[in-house]
Amino acid sequence: MASTPILTVKTLHINSAILAARSRFFIKLFSNGMNESDQTHPRIRIADSEEKAFMELLSFMYSGKLTTIEPTLLLDILMAADKFEVLSCMRYCSQLLRSLPMTTESALLYLDHPCSLSMAAEAQSVVGAAREFLAEKYKILDKFEEVMNISLSGIEAIFSSTDIQVASEDAVYNFLLEWARARYLEPEERREILSSRLLPLVRFSHMTCAALQEILACTDDDIDREQVTKRINEVLLHKAYPTQMEGALAADVSTLDWQSAERTYGSKHVKAVAFDRPYPQVIVYMDLTRAECSGFFPSGVILSDWFNLAGQKFYLMANCVLDEETELYSFCLWLGIYGNSISGSSCFDIEFAARTRSSGKFLSKYGGRHTFSGSLLEGCDDLFGVPWSTFIADDSLFIDGVLHLRVDLTAVEQPELQT
Repeated sequence: MASTPILTVKTLHINSAILAARSRFFIKLFSNGMNESDQTHPRIRIADSEEKAFMELLSFMYSGKLTTIEPTLLLDILMAADKFEVLSCMRYCSQLLRSLPMTTESALLYLDHPCSLSMAAEAQSVVGAAREFLAEKYKILDKFEEVMNISLSGIEAIFSSTDIQVASEDAVYNFLLEWARARYLEPEERREILSSRLLPLVRFSHMTCAALQEILACTDDDIDREQVTKRINEVLLHKAYPTQMEGALAADVSTLDWQSAERTYGSKHVKAVAFDRPYPQVIVYMDLTRAECSGFFPSGVILSDWFNLAGQKFYLMANCVLDEETELYSFCLWLGIYGNSISGSSCFDIEFAARTRSSGKFLSKYGGRHTFSGSLLEGCDDLFGVPWSTFIADDSLFIDGVLHLRVDLTAVEQPELQT
């Protein structure tokens, strides 16, 4: 049986002229409201939780000052000022809140407080400052454990940002899935949160094709299969037929994932084209800007997204290495296998090629047949056969400032040993 709420009546002596001068709500209350209800004394009904903030609001309307700088109470006063249309108090609370030192705790307080739902510009400025603080604080996401305990509104603030630096968009998807499973134990609620709040944060167009295909193949009940399949299919179609799909997808404002900005990824995005016949083969394209390559010198490195072939997960690695004999630096390109062991095929035909300005075609720079056994890395420690200074200044390789690389990898079927 529901309990009957207890009403407490308090009488306050006010100056109607002062309140009406500060608030449109009270102007209407003292004129139309009282005339229509035949009341000699105006009445306002508020919840117990609103009383302290309301009394502070009344005090402000008389003095123009507040007696607190406590964030939670200031947010409550901001809500009361919004409710009773005291614009000067809303501005004052907003200024006070934004002047206070921002911490992770206070930022989450602002985002999770009911005032965050207010459309008032003053409330939204505080919320916006909190979102910017979290996005900047967690800009470099090399350790996802740090954000596991952050609330949903904080997660949305962080992963809405284009400026965050993360290993890959695949890692973003996997983290959001892990976070949801840890925070929402009830399956239906978890599925709803993922579909409506978290998966829209994932920039599927910047995920690897291998990861997208894995998601399509999995039978995970935590995600809305229809929603995710639709988004991934659009992305895959756009990757395969960018010109043809651009007009079709642009006509549908709900399918603009492929236009989402690229974040700063620790691994370099690549384009991979896979073939099953006559032999398992994958052709991988990786573009590096001159600025990215300059960042390698003297000992930098960049890793690509991973890609699949014949049961293995591969990646590319580009770096700058010093030849101790010649004391010259050179550009290196390597093909590596993820993990510590080989599963499936281990013998592959490998070709590294680069596009040149003069021909516009990819010219082979390195190639051969390699069997991965002890070492899980194979490549060339001087791909172009020139010193680093010559390489980095070569406009025939950097076409409009971009180095275009291609890796052709084919699995070689090994004959069975006769006994």
